[in-house]
Amino acid sequence: MAAARPSRQNQAKPVRQDQTFERLAEPYRREIKLHCYRMLGSLHDAEDLVQETYLRAWRNFDSFEPGGSFRAWLYKIATNACLNALESRKRMQRWLPDHRAPPTTQMPDGKPAADVAWLEPYPDAELVGVADDAPNPEARYAADEAVQLAFVAMIQYLPPRQRAALLLCDVLGWAATEIATLLGGSTASINSALQRARDTLAKRYSASGSSVHSEPDSAQKDLLGRYLKAWEGLELNNFVTLLKEDAIYTMPPLPQWYAGREAIRTFFAWAFRLYADFRLLPIKANRQPAFAAYSRARTGVAWTAHSIHVLTLEDSLIARLTLFAKPDSPRLFEAFGLALTLEDGTSDHAASSRHS
Repeated sequence: MAAARPSRQNQAKPVRQDQTFERLAEPYRREIKLHCYRMLGSLHDAEDLVQETYLRAWRNFDSFEPGGSFRAWLYKIATNACLNALESRKRMQRWLPDHRAPPTTQMPDGKPAADVAWLEPYPDAELVGVADDAPNPEARYAADEAVQLAFVAMIQYLPPRQRAALLLCDVLGWAATEIATLLGGSTASINSALQRARDTLAKRYSASGSSVHSEPDSAQKDLLGRYLKAWEGLELNNFVTLLKEDAIYTMPPLPQWYAGREAIRTFFAWAFRLYADFRLLPIKANRQPAFAAYSRARTGVAWTAHSIHVLTLEDSLIARLTLFAKPDSPRLFEAFGLALTLEDGTSDHAASSRHS
């Protein structure tokens, strides 16, 4: 999507200057969007903030100093726009259900927690062309890890300024002096914010070295194939065997979540009975294996968008299943470039309208 700009009739900038801005700015659009997503925990908010960032940058292009880093200038605008957005909204933290309340064994009533801002998944298609390597050794997190749901969920616990400092330093590899210039304040204050942020993450976050980071190996491919088959066949026992004993299942925007293989089995023994069948299309989200699930209540009718599944794998089993469900899921399907309905015979290729 092109940057939002005034119509040609109202533009005050020469066409050549406008073309220069587009040439400089467009290569960074996707990484700026990813930065906004990490800051806000929301794919849709990130899209809005990218538009705001590029509009602000275009309007203030005259203030960019030739010879400076255009990338750093864009990051400054984007980060400040994100900080302003976080300051203006009441709920600065986006959640996953297991971060808010204890697990349950009760079946859900189908009512989403509308008063909660939920974390959203991120399409891997939007990561194409984003640099995988940080520019210097300051970075502490690999690019694949820093977009996974567990990491994005944990950094939402950080106050906004600490969140920005940690992302710029430990993910993007900026030096503290550069961050001080961007955010304002002294290098010492940035180092202090970084230390507090790192201490918070050390208490709450531990990376899983076994999750899929690029292409799954043969054992993981087999697991994902069995997962798809179990869902499409409503094979409860086969599905449960794919879970770790201490697996976690969440389904935002519903607040209930389930801990452990047996609790998850009980839930799906109840839930699978509500459907005639499912169809799952493999997709990619947050550098993790994922599926777009379509359901129908009876055979002979079209499948409708049901949920986006994002899986965390450990030891060739599913350690965590995050199922982004209705009523939010149709909006997410559209953001992933997926059709909202499927007819019998619809190909996987035709199901995706925008993303390859």
